[in-house]
Amino acid sequence: MIVTMATATGERILVVENDAMIADLVARQALQSAGYQVTIVADSGAAISHALQFAPDMILADLDQPGLNARDLIVALSSRNVDIPVVVLAQKPSEGNILQSFRLGAADFILWPAREAEVINVVERVLGRVRERRERDRLARQLQQTNQELQQRVHELTTIFSIGKAVTSTTTPKLLFEKILEAAVHITKADLGWFQVKEDQGKLFVLAAQRGLPPSLLENLNKPWDDGISSLVAMSGEPLAISGDTLKRLKISSLGESALIVPVKAQKQIVALLVVMRKQARAFSASEQRLLEAAADYAAISLVNAALFRTVENHMRLSQYSAETAALGKRISDDLLQKARVEIYPALEIAERAVQRLMKELLPRWTNEQRRLLAEVQKQILALHRITADILVPTQTEGGSTSASFNLSEVVQQYTVRFRHFAQQNSVTLVVETPAQPVLVQGEAEHIAQAVAGLLSNAIRYCQPGGRITVTLTRTTEGMAQVVIENTGEKIDPKDLDALFSKPALKDRKELRFGGFGVGLPMVKEIITRYRGKLWADSNRKDGARFTFTLPLAK
Repeated sequence: MIVTMATATGERILVVENDAMIADLVARQALQSAGYQVTIVADSGAAISHALQFAPDMILADLDQPGLNARDLIVALSSRNVDIPVVVLAQKPSEGNILQSFRLGAADFILWPAREAEVINVVERVLGRVRERRERDRLARQLQQTNQELQQRVHELTTIFSIGKAVTSTTTPKLLFEKILEAAVHITKADLGWFQVKEDQGKLFVLAAQRGLPPSLLENLNKPWDDGISSLVAMSGEPLAISGDTLKRLKISSLGESALIVPVKAQKQIVALLVVMRKQARAFSASEQRLLEAAADYAAISLVNAALFRTVENHMRLSQYSAETAALGKRISDDLLQKARVEIYPALEIAERAVQRLMKELLPRWTNEQRRLLAEVQKQILALHRITADILVPTQTEGGSTSASFNLSEVVQQYTVRFRHFAQQNSVTLVVETPAQPVLVQGEAEHIAQAVAGLLSNAIRYCQPGGRITVTLTRTTEGMAQVVIENTGEKIDPKDLDALFSKPALKDRKELRFGGFGVGLPMVKEIITRYRGKLWADSNRKDGARFTFTLPLAK
């Protein structure tokens, strides 16, 4: 059975799930509410048929459903060369199956049970990559189409082949303008000329290039300039050839006795003006006008081509930045999961041993030892609850992740408040000192927040009960934001400093307390370095440790 939940707009998602309750939670409550068009099928066979017929934007499939599962679906689509990203829905724990699905080509995974926000985050992450790929393909097609038009012009206008060869190899605006003007003066046998480009905002034209203008007019280069005649062509949108007595009434008559002005149009809009002049009163012929109009066509295509190249370059830089940021985010998540396993497993083992002893020594009435064991079970279960609660705390800062500047003071204060609970559980005082004015830095707020959390967690672990942790944020004279996290307690051996940020944990430092979840010190260093910052530990202390990191202030 196929169930389609459609909205007015939205990308199409195919959900493959035989559990009606799970399908309804994922499709209706999460995806449909977010504006996606959702189709539900109960098995992978129906999913393959639907995918081949309707090509959805993404597929969300249950990894553990009976019969053909998500892995079989991925293999089947791949064998048919169907490029649709598949997100697998897995029950906890399913690490082995998840890894196998990734080897087969899965795009991402969702651990069930999951909250609606988690489902939407994964879907948006995968669809974001789909959109980026489609945008790259669209720009590539557009660029290819533009180049084809340019090649067609070269073929048709053999008399100005040299112009096409010159301008197609140039994307730098200044050099492009100069080559266009040089070719225009050459093919029209003119004595001088200039090239004016319309401002991005406004109606004025800027003198972008010139050949043969007197020194008194060179001060107008790269500035808005009204030559007294080009404005007429800008208004009419038609070429203008003028010479003789008619030209003498205009102010540019001091430059020559014959002029030809041709508008450069892109998408029916005048974007530039091409002007050539002769010092003698020899009018430009109709053939020369056609050649200049052809040169103007080349100029228009070249301008669009250069703009497309810049757009593609900017898009590629943004795509590379996004990819690097996403990779760092994944490594942060992996580090946090590893921390979770390190903390959860010992607590579970202690609780399990206590329960086993109780089961072996069942008596009509509880003894003191049994009560002690029961108290131990309760203590470890409470510890497990604290760990689980911390795992579920959203790691994003308010407002979400951003690559723009953000207030580091807010991040430091927010995470100090969050970790004060764990400090109090260990009888540790946690205080923070930040400037009254915002401290703006450039980078991903979520990643920097994870670095702060990692350092706070580390400080709580090694701070003795009754100790103190101080977090200080300042601005340095070198234009940097500096965060110092100091804790009393165990001192770091100077010989361990080099390995402190390169190993998951030092074997001879005992982690006696739970300090909340935070990434490890190697990951903290990777985050800070990623955003052009520095991180170091200070061993010149009699009691405790001090960690310092700096980030460039936003300009």
